Amino acid sequence: MTRVLLLGGTGDALKLARRLTPGDVYSLAGLGKVPDDLPCRVRVGGFGGSEGLVRFLQAEGIELIVDATHPYAAQMSAHAATAGRIAKVSCWALRRPPWEPCVGDDWRDADDWDAMRAALTDFARPLFTLGREPLAHLDEIPAHQRWTIRCLDPHPGTDRARIIAARGPFTIEGERALFDENRFDVVVSKNSGGAATEAKLDVARERGLPVIMLRRPSLPDVDRAFDTTDALLGALDALRVENDTRMIRAATCRSQS
Repeated sequence: MTRVLLLGGTGDALKLARRLTPGDVYSLAGLGKVPDDLPCRVRVGGFGGSEGLVRFLQAEGIELIVDATHPYAAQMSAHAATAGRIAKVSCWALRRPPWEPCVGDDWRDADDWDAMRAALTDFARPLFTLGREPLAHLDEIPAHQRWTIRCLDPHPGTDRARIIAARGPFTIEGERALFDENRFDVVVSKNSGGAATEAKLDVARERGLPVIMLRRPSLPDVDRAFDTTDALLGALDALRVENDTRMIRAATCRSQS
C-alpha cells in the first residue's frame, strides 16, 4: 500500500483526506477547524521548510506527496516539490483552474497588497475575501472607507471594519443578502477557483460591481498535476492497485524460488 502525505487546508483536500487510509497522513498548517473524523492520521503544523519536510518523508516512509494546498500557498507548494526531488518521492498536485471573467465582468488585476489598495482609492465599501491579510492593515483604512473582511477565524473589528468569520460554500442567495446588508461597491478577491466561493462573483456581475482580483502566484512543476479531485483520486486508486499487484507478484516469486 502506497503511503501518502496529503498537504491540505482546502475543501478539496478534505474530500481527498476522506479517501485516505490509516497509514496515510493529512497535514494542516493549523488555521481553521481541524477535522477529527478522518480515517487517516492528521498532523497540524509546519515542517521547517523543505529540509524539515525531507526528514519527515524519510522518517515516515512516505511514498507519495499530494499537494492540495490553496492556489496561493506558493511557499508550501515549492517546499513540497523540492522535498520530493531531494527525497526521491513523487509529488502530485491538485491545481484548481482559476476563475475566468464572463461577459459583464469588470475585473481589475493586482499583483500585491499595495496595488490592491491603490485600486480601491475611489471606492467606499469594499468586501475583502483575501483571508487574513487585510487584518494586518486595519489601522490604515482611509477615512472615506468602511471595510468588510470575510475570513475563516473570528477577529475583533473596529468602528470602520466588520470582520465576518465564515467558511464556504456560500450560496448566491446568501451572498445577495450580504451585499444588500452592507452595500458593497467593490469586491477584493483571490482567484481561488472552484465553486465554493464563486457566488460572490455572480452577485458582483449582477450588480455591475468591479472585482479587484489578486493574481495567482507561480507554482512549481510537479510529477503529475490534476484539475479535479476526482481525477486525482482515480489516479491514486490506480497507483495503489498497481503497487499492490506488484507486491503480490514479488511475494509469489519469492515463495516459488
